[in-house]
Amino acid sequence: MNAGIEWRAGMDELQNILPDRAFLVKVMKYLFLVRKFEEQVFDLFGQGKVHGTTHLGIGEEATGVGSVFALESIDYVLASHRGHGQVLAKGSPPRDMMAEILAKEAGINRGRGGSMHLSDLRCNVMGMDGILGAACPIACGIGLSFRMKSLSDRIVAVFFGDGSMQQGAVHEAFNLAAAWRLPVLFICTDNGYGMSTPLKKIVNDTDLSKRAVPYGIKSFDVDGNDVLAVYRTVRQARSYIIENQAPAFVVEHTYRTSGHSKSDGNQYRTKEEIAEWKSKNPLARFIGIMLENGFNRAEIDEIERDADAVIAEAVAYAESCPNPSATPEALMREAYAGGWKGGPYA
Repeated sequence: MNAGIEWRAGMDELQNILPDRAFLVKVMKYLFLVRKFEEQVFDLFGQGKVHGTTHLGIGEEATGVGSVFALESIDYVLASHRGHGQVLAKGSPPRDMMAEILAKEAGINRGRGGSMHLSDLRCNVMGMDGILGAACPIACGIGLSFRMKSLSDRIVAVFFGDGSMQQGAVHEAFNLAAAWRLPVLFICTDNGYGMSTPLKKIVNDTDLSKRAVPYGIKSFDVDGNDVLAVYRTVRQARSYIIENQAPAFVVEHTYRTSGHSKSDGNQYRTKEEIAEWKSKNPLARFIGIMLENGFNRAEIDEIERDADAVIAEAVAYAESCPNPSATPEALMREAYAGGWKGGPYA
């Protein structure tokens, strides 16, 4: 795995790129929220309350939080199949997401999407996709719609993993975005494994940022476990897209300490490797930055308790909600995006 970019800064330098001290608190809050949300989903899955499968990104929290916080509210996001953190950071309420994952009628997609297919048009999250790389051409379609409507002040960010980089659809999307100069930000969350296969076993050159070169796309490379480095890099990439009306590519190097999915036995990596990465996970690193820059442990503990309370309320709410209706009318109503009364395309 590439080392990426190490970045540390004192509070004076941080103030040059971050709005204020409250922003750091918000970053800490969401790192905790994402971690605790996914840990709770893991527990609920073990209890048989999560239908279908789920893909967790424990250890990758900085990639979702740092990237999405660097976007504007008018920007659109297409999340990966491991995208809970990306959707949470964009502003989707934890209780609505938890209700969806527990297949409840009150879920953001009425309990029909589940863990791997969340979408929330209220905050411009256009969906998570379980087909590797499939969201990249969709992002080009959204970018084209912005161009046709002369909406030059916004972009669409699409997340995918290092395994998806081998999919033809990703390269086709790179080519299309470059040829038509679409405002698309491609974000590769490089956690070193495509399911159980190390990246180094399937590609000759593991520097994925080079993949953008043949298409003339500007690329950025960043340590994906440093949330502030991710934030700064994605801000730079977004500015580049707006100023040049052209796509950009960011590779964020991270590691999932959770398995590929709930059924992952982790036979392909050692306990020592996982333990090493746990020791330098995004929460631990950012807590260190907070302590180095004027925060105390009591403040951080309070932020964590607040996150615990939010997730506990989300679970209690979701478990209290009714299951979706199974009547023929209800099933037909949910058969396609525009088929339900009051829907966005009704």
